[in-house]
Amino acid sequence: GDYIWIEPTSRREFDVAIGARVVSAEGRRIQVRDDDENELWLTPERRIKAMHPTSVQGVEDMISLGDLHEAGILRNLLIRYNENLIYTYTGSILVAVNPYQILPIYTVEQIKLYRGKKIGELPPHIFAIGDSCYNNMKRFKQDQCIVISGESGAGKTESTKLILQYLAAISGKHSWIEQQILEANPILEAFGNAKTIRNDNSSRFGKYIDIHFSKEGTIEGARIEQYLLEKSRLVSQGGDERNYHIFYCMLSGLAREERQKLDLSDASNYNYLTGGGSITCEGRDDAREFADIRAAMKVLMFSDSEVWEILKLLAAILHMGNIKFKGKVVDHLDATEVPDMTALIRVAKFLGLEPRNLKEALTLKTLFAQGETVVSTLSHHQAMDVRDAFVKGIYGRLFIWIVSKVNAAIFKPHSQLRTSIGVLDIFGFENFKVNSFEQFCINYANENLQQFFVQHIFKLEQEEYNSENINWQHIEFVDNQDTLDMIAIKQLNIMALIDEESKFPKGTDQTMLLKLHKQQGWNKQYLKPKSDLNHSFGINHFAGVVFYDTRGFLEKNRDTFSADLLQLIHNTGNKFLQHLFIEDISMGSETRKRAPTLSAQFKKSLDALMKTLASCQPFFIRCIKPNEYKKPMLFDRELCCRQLRYSGMMETIRIRRAGYPIRHTFREFVERYRFLIHGCPPAHKVDCLAATAKICREVLGNSDYQLGHTKVFLKDAHDLFLEQERDRVLTRKITILQRCVRGWYYRRRYKKMRESAIIIQKYWRTWAQKRRYKDMRVGYMRLQALIRSRVVSHRFRHLRGHIVALQARCRGYLVRREYARRMWAACIIQAQVRGLIARRQYKRLKKRMEAAKLKEQEEQALRKQMNKKKAKEIAETQYRERMMLMEQEEAVRAQKERELMDQKRQLVHDVERRRDEPVDDSQLVEQMFDFLPDSASETQAPPSAFKDLPAPGRGSPSAEDLVSAIPHPTTEHDEDLSEYKFQKYAATYFQGNVTHQYSRKQLKQPLLNLQTQGDQL
Repeated sequence: GDYIWIEPTSRREFDVAIGARVVSAEGRRIQVRDDDENELWLTPERRIKAMHPTSVQGVEDMISLGDLHEAGILRNLLIRYNENLIYTYTGSILVAVNPYQILPIYTVEQIKLYRGKKIGELPPHIFAIGDSCYNNMKRFKQDQCIVISGESGAGKTESTKLILQYLAAISGKHSWIEQQILEANPILEAFGNAKTIRNDNSSRFGKYIDIHFSKEGTIEGARIEQYLLEKSRLVSQGGDERNYHIFYCMLSGLAREERQKLDLSDASNYNYLTGGGSITCEGRDDAREFADIRAAMKVLMFSDSEVWEILKLLAAILHMGNIKFKGKVVDHLDATEVPDMTALIRVAKFLGLEPRNLKEALTLKTLFAQGETVVSTLSHHQAMDVRDAFVKGIYGRLFIWIVSKVNAAIFKPHSQLRTSIGVLDIFGFENFKVNSFEQFCINYANENLQQFFVQHIFKLEQEEYNSENINWQHIEFVDNQDTLDMIAIKQLNIMALIDEESKFPKGTDQTMLLKLHKQQGWNKQYLKPKSDLNHSFGINHFAGVVFYDTRGFLEKNRDTFSADLLQLIHNTGNKFLQHLFIEDISMGSETRKRAPTLSAQFKKSLDALMKTLASCQPFFIRCIKPNEYKKPMLFDRELCCRQLRYSGMMETIRIRRAGYPIRHTFREFVERYRFLIHGCPPAHKVDCLAATAKICREVLGNSDYQLGHTKVFLKDAHDLFLEQERDRVLTRKITILQRCVRGWYYRRRYKKMRESAIIIQKYWRTWAQKRRYKDMRVGYMRLQALIRSRVVSHRFRHLRGHIVALQARCRGYLVRREYARRMWAACIIQAQVRGLIARRQYKRLKKRMEAAKLKEQEEQALRKQMNKKKAKEIAETQYRERMMLMEQEEAVRAQKERELMDQKRQLVHDVERRRDEPVDDSQLVEQMFDFLPDSASETQAPPSAFKDLPAPGRGSPSAEDLVSAIPHPTTEHDEDLSEYKFQKYAATYFQGNVTHQYSRKQLKQPLLNLQTQGDQL
């Protein structure tokens, strides 16, 4: 039952000891079953070694391993992997083994469980790293970063998504920006990830997500930087590999109408999607993924028109790959033609181009020499290269635009001082059968990350130990600085030579390779092939030797774009496509020639990234790929041993065990942990060095810690213990404080309640007494009222007699005053009437006098003509005539006045009489409208209302006749109205089972008996 280590018999590079359990013993032989479940018989000649107890069951933190060698590390990971425990600590560094299956350890309950917990309190988990990073950012007010490294297929992308998910969940107040940050992943993965032979969701670009937090720890925004998209995958893929996910998702997820508009069919019909011989990916639902992508685009403020423009470009790329070229010879020069224009016409339609112009740009080349323009033909292979370059240019700029669009949605300008957490997900180390320029840049980036890890874990740590005069044992480690110097730092480095050769118009891949051999052949990190016919060179990377095929190096590094294609885009009707190339179009031809190469751009962006990481406090996650077959529960010992060795895990464990990863300045230490001992004042009132020594002595005892010149150096376990003790002490003191506060609170509450009860009692008694007083007062008031009523009654009767006498006198006075007023008014009226009569008589007498005077004047005038007697007779006669005429006029006027007065009296009399007479409305209406014809009558009878009118020709009727023709309303007789009830009326005239309420049902017959046919239905 004992466990032992069995030394390997072979001497291969990655063969290490394997663990085994003793099953039985027979003589000098023992039977064992090793970790691979193989049973072996061992003889005394076989080297074995007893296994430390910590290696038997496995440990959560590999620093505590007793067997500190590669075999012990490997077995610890194997034991935990077989139990689905994929996470293991190495101090604060997390080792994550890809399980290649979904484990139920990322639920909301797990997020809540690890929130606020320190590394080591709970089993290892990626959430613990995220929580420690978040708490350190809030605690130290310093930017943090999480560097996730490992080979392709080790699980870096999934780890990045889990970190983002955890940070979004614990960042306090949730907002729309958190959802937008999480939704950026599906879009970037669709356009930047693809299936490779090592990984079904391999990141073919690098990204650094910088998440910004407010002072309170709430997410305010984020920014994404992308690095080196692998554009060559668009036009060619390796065996059993796919193009980028977005193409397959688009073809599976588009609606039939949208596919018809884009002239799309199945993925198997496109050359760009079948180059690797695989159009499906196990475990991926492309249609569902496409729905998620479109939903994420809506969240990130992509408009419908922008999404459609993106789909049009993707469709154009697929149709571009189906353009077939046929070589021919024109004027003894190689030329190319397009035998089938179908695909080319579709591409031209989606790109807003003329088919003829697109064909010329793909098959012809324009050269500018000494101010002249020369057009030459392209060979079959050159035309294919131009087509592929066109595709890569469009997709590369589209990817950059998508990243900038995502940043526009999730990035918020700095409004105040804030901190950030950066998560780096960059392509892992790659070593394929054929490695090209992309693998060279990817592995260069991984060399930088390894150097960052080495510098942070080994170099800076040991330098700080020496500067602080810490007593410790120096650890030897593998430093890849020489490799970095050879690639990009020292003079005549590999990248400088590649750039130099790329700028020469006549530079070729072969001349570049010869320069590399000449300048770097002496370097031990540079490997030159044995044969001169081999177009490759090798580099001894930290993860192993990689040989790079130089064919296509310069073309990829130049990353040039044909001037003919650029002119084509300049004249396109597709504004979205023009916007993607706006910088290239605005740049002159000479400027484009001096533009930095792809390697120079990548080096510049990578240097900026390393500078950003250096300004942050880093956390490391080492992802391990357990096997090459992407199968769960399969652990390849040799593969894992190689990854652990090249990642420096052995040296990391040693330095973490021997070193002191936790360090604080004396002032910070005292300020944070002074509560752990009694009588320690604040840091500004005490000697911090002495106080730090006292705290460590009393709390940590004789454990392994050291005091430097300015800092105290602790183990990871010390930091965990101190934090736990601090939490315990603060919790105890806070409990006491809470107890005192609660006592004070409840005492104050009791006093308030007692005072309130007394006040309530007082007011209750007051209310009761007031109520009793009111009842008594009501009784007394009733008694008083009875007594007062009798007194008042007596006084009333006495006063009433006086008032009646007073009223009599007042009424008499008023009557006399009214009589006097009326007498005065009558006198006034009489005076006016007498005046009127007198004025009339005056006028009459005046007229008589005028007539008499006129008679005398006429008589005097006639005397001159005749004798006196005759003249007097004639004048007398005329006088009498005038007087008679005057009397007649007065008589007529008096008669008219009497008639007018009679009419007014009669009118007043009629009005008074008719005011009290009742009116029969129905009879009145019948009499008024009786002249209308009756449709039921066969012959139209004359209206009865006009029967009494005179016939035509007899003269016009007088007003009296018209008035007398209108019948007068008759007085209604008294009738018994009790018989006129609604129930009786409804029962008589309404249909059966029909209520009096409104019904939508059409009536078959009228409710009432209508005699007129026009009124019936």
